[in-house]
Amino acid sequence: MLTKPFADAIRTAEQIITSAPHVSGEQDLAEGYDYLAGSIRGALQMAWAYERDFPYFVRSTGPYTKMGLDNPDTLYFHSWLRGDAEYVVTGVRGSTADLSFQILDGDYSPVDVPGSLAAFDDRELEIGPDGAFTLRIGPAPRGAMLVVREVFSDWANERPGMLRIERAGHAGSAPPPITLDKATKRYGVAGKILISRIRTFLAFAERFYLGLPVNTLTAPRATPGGLATQFSSVGHYDLAEDQAMVVTVPASDAPYQGIQLGSMWYVSLDYINHQTSLTRDQAVTDPDGMIRFVISERNPGVANWLERAGHRRGYVQLRWQRLSRELTAEDGPRVDIVGVDDLPKQLPFHTPVSDEEWRLRIAARQAATAARMLG
Repeated sequence: MLTKPFADAIRTAEQIITSAPHVSGEQDLAEGYDYLAGSIRGALQMAWAYERDFPYFVRSTGPYTKMGLDNPDTLYFHSWLRGDAEYVVTGVRGSTADLSFQILDGDYSPVDVPGSLAAFDDRELEIGPDGAFTLRIGPAPRGAMLVVREVFSDWANERPGMLRIERAGHAGSAPPPITLDKATKRYGVAGKILISRIRTFLAFAERFYLGLPVNTLTAPRATPGGLATQFSSVGHYDLAEDQAMVVTVPASDAPYQGIQLGSMWYVSLDYINHQTSLTRDQAVTDPDGMIRFVISERNPGVANWLERAGHRRGYVQLRWQRLSRELTAEDGPRVDIVGVDDLPKQLPFHTPVSDEEWRLRIAARQAATAARMLG
């Protein structure tokens, strides 16, 4: 059967999911199978979008194809490049907080973070009064992947731009028709991508997060992988039902600052129907210039509550992007573990949020995400 290599890969991937060390109950397993489904979709898409002579930007991850602790505030796009070709990227800058470009030297693996051949944001581009720009790339030393990240801070009001890529000199021509040989290769490649994808990011989490002391966050540091203008603070939590993690961090002057929670599958929690992430624009900043986030299962009745959504354990990541300076420990977070009933002592400027106000916040997230996914 032509699809046998991919079917075999699905079985192998299922074994990786069911034997993951953090699986301790039905919810973990159910979420693992959901993650597997998204990974299958993503692997097939990446294999079929591997068209380097007639490229287009592919949505790398989304609500149903999550991977690599995907940022809820970011639209991710990628396109594969030939090492012996030149490409032209045209676009119109939207109103989002950040638009960055990175050329990766290959792909992530369980033992390596790919090198970055180039990484920059749109401040390096010449953008016209109408927002239009043109970027020429290549020839690169070898085949590589162009990754574009468009980052939202104000979900309700910022609008995405437009992007297009083409190989120079190929406009108006067309690729050859699909053949059985090419289809066979693509199913084989999709199987390899699937297994590598799941193994890689479980190993990534083990390497960069789980070795840290639980219920702590690192000082801000340059994000692994070569993003030129991003710093991050990371950690993992393990909280009882009556415990809360209070993350206190200065409101940054960086164009983008955000925090998110992730499951033990190293993907974002449901950020559409639950408040599991916040940007500086979405959060309430206290009069002393600090933002105080509360991570808990029980609703503490505060605007900056980050819902665990049934996850006793999970990952926490803060990001700052479009930076013009390096961050220090003073720019980073402080963590306090307290009882939920003791939160008023930790929140000196607390203003209660009612159940109805909370429903309106969630409704706004749902509407903004739906609009963004059509962008």
